[in-house]
Amino acid sequence: MSDRDVGSTSRRQVLAAALSGGALLAAGATGCATGGGSHPKAKPLTTASGAALKGEVTIWSWDVAAKAMIRLGKSFEQSHPGTRVKVVDIGYDNAYDKITVGLGAGSGLPDVITVEDYKLPSFIAAYPDGLVDITDRAARYRSSFSPAAWATVTDAKGHAFALPWDSGPCGLFYRSDYFRRAGVDPKTLTTWDRFVQAGVTIKARTGHKLMVMDSREDTTLSMLLQQQGQGWFKDGEVAVDTPAAVRALTLMKSLVDHGLVDFENGWDGLVSATHDGKVATTPTAAWWDGTLTGEMPDLKGRFGVVPLPAFTDGGVRTSNSGGSALAVTGQSKNPELAWAFMEFLLADPANQVSMLHHEGLFPAYLPALKDPSLNDPDPYYAGGQKTMSLFAGLVRDIPSVQYTGDDAKASDIMNTAVNKVLHNGADPAGVLRSAARQIAAATGRKSG
Repeated sequence: MSDRDVGSTSRRQVLAAALSGGALLAAGATGCATGGGSHPKAKPLTTASGAALKGEVTIWSWDVAAKAMIRLGKSFEQSHPGTRVKVVDIGYDNAYDKITVGLGAGSGLPDVITVEDYKLPSFIAAYPDGLVDITDRAARYRSSFSPAAWATVTDAKGHAFALPWDSGPCGLFYRSDYFRRAGVDPKTLTTWDRFVQAGVTIKARTGHKLMVMDSREDTTLSMLLQQQGQGWFKDGEVAVDTPAAVRALTLMKSLVDHGLVDFENGWDGLVSATHDGKVATTPTAAWWDGTLTGEMPDLKGRFGVVPLPAFTDGGVRTSNSGGSALAVTGQSKNPELAWAFMEFLLADPANQVSMLHHEGLFPAYLPALKDPSLNDPDPYYAGGQKTMSLFAGLVRDIPSVQYTGDDAKASDIMNTAVNKVLHNGADPAGVLRSAARQIAAATGRKSG
């Protein structure tokens, strides 16, 4: 693949995974505490108006997502004379503070906002009048997105308030040279039990640990839960003490107990440990490719990718980490043009593939994954592996999970629980029962 500009993309999306997996986002707490019910209800976009598109549409985004829209916005303007696409890079660090303030105040927002998948459901719940209902316009595209991606843009009644943009199908990146020296075939890592067993062998024969975990803000448990089809909540009830959760946290403890985990601090620690060759694998999303190729060109030819190990033979071998969507705000002065640009950007295979190759944004739009370029060998990987083709084959298998406005509270409690198990050796089942009670008390939800 060429024209890679994705190092910061992966940083953005790993931050998203970290926030959804364990960090308490201040803006999220604010958004759930205040509501938008006192503001005029946003008028739904029902049927196509047929009117000529004209005027300006303003979009808030950040990083390479903003770059992608600036680049393709010029093409939109050329094909729609009399229009202007204005993209404002508001920066990731303050993005949700600005969006939350605007939703709460009922003023100050642009026509379109970028929102990460894990965050959107809380905005829909907390500010039902803040985003335009695009159900009638978007319905035709429902089957063109994976069920997991579509679930993040709809409310409990099935109404759509955004269009999915990019996604984060997960696989297992591995050091092919370490596996070769250890005599381990990565294709045999079909279950997590075999993954642990292989880790013991690799460490004994090469001296390298198996994977990195964040020493402060866990991002692994949420990925393992989604692989099993659940989040912190399921069917509206607290679900952190389910058999799936116990299974996932027990796996994480087993990796620690076998001495296979390298604990590092945050994103920089993960990148440094990977570049320094401390670990043999990284179970994460497709966007990690951007970090490898962009920040570790000297390691060309030393990596490969296989699907995630499953919890049982024949089980699901992927999950999701990261991803985002675009939504029309109720404050938009030109909602028709806003929708037209969103449709142009996100429901067009050529544009989605262009963003994959130029900005490293892996398409949530399924028709884009049929593009022949995804089958091109990638010279960065051992043997020129077709990595994007592998991830494209995993997208439809990503299980859907339930996101709620209480996810931030649950994440904070779960991060403490995970640390007790991984750093203090506490019993996973007991810790998860306690965490479930705390979440129930904090949210008023029942514990299943």
